Amino acid sequence: MKNRSGEKIKLASIDELLGVVNEESAMEIEISKIHPFKNHPFKVLDDEKMQDLVESVRINGVLTPVLLRMDDNEEYEMVSGHRRMHAAQLAGLTTIPAIVRELSDDDAIVAMVDANIQREELLPSEKAFAYKMKQEAMKHQGSRTDLTLGQNVPKFKRTTEAIADGTGESYKQIQRYIRLTELIPELLDLVDNKKLQFTVAVNISYIDKEVQEWIYEYISDTGFIKPKQIASLRNQLNDGPINQIQMLSIFNNCVMAKKVSRSLTFSEKKLTKYFPDDYTAKDMEQVIESLLEKWMQEQSC
Repeated sequence: MKNRSGEKIKLASIDELLGVVNEESAMEIEISKIHPFKNHPFKVLDDEKMQDLVESVRINGVLTPVLLRMDDNEEYEMVSGHRRMHAAQLAGLTTIPAIVRELSDDDAIVAMVDANIQREELLPSEKAFAYKMKQEAMKHQGSRTDLTLGQNVPKFKRTTEAIADGTGESYKQIQRYIRLTELIPELLDLVDNKKLQFTVAVNISYIDKEVQEWIYEYISDTGFIKPKQIASLRNQLNDGPINQIQMLSIFNNCVMAKKVSRSLTFSEKKLTKYFPDDYTAKDMEQVIESLLEKWMQEQSC
């Protein structure tokens, strides 16, 4: 193309117009040369949504490139796009469009978490380990969130507030999710399966792993655990270690601490001396209730 003076004009490519440099352009990469990100916290399930994605890939291909980085063996490590690659494999594809970027371990973790954390169907365990990984990565990066969040804010709080940005979660909720990584796997599975309340699980996370195993045994045997049981257990643990028998005693005392039943009966002989002979049981009951009401009013005065 030429301008009015006849000089050639270089046309901008679509990538340049969009602000994407050439090295960021997508290329087709062999799926066999891509391996998963180490300790990837997000699960890839062959559920109904995956089947829908596979069908879409069969018809339209993979529309959004995955994000990769090179490894030491001149192959590729998946940073973001595990579900798309799995769908491509199920659809019979041998290559997938990908952007290859130079990323440090910490940068790759942040990119991976940010790309996946907004998915609606995430399990508590997935969020827990994702937030934990991002927190550690940000600490390694030396993120200066203190410049915007205030010099007197604790570093742990600064990091979790930075993680919370854009997630729709409060920084305290981020902290709670991260606490779940301190649970033994069996208890974390109960949280994922909605058989253990989130807040109760967070409280359990502060308890020693051996005692957590006892708690899991108790839940398996009884089918429940109550918040007040864990609260009582933690109070006792503040005074020193306990054994499993003592823990069971604490739990049982919490469950059995109910109101003592107070049944009261009057014999016919005892009642009839206060009423005329023609009074029925219903008549006597009404008189007794009326007298009790009067007595209760006098007590309140």
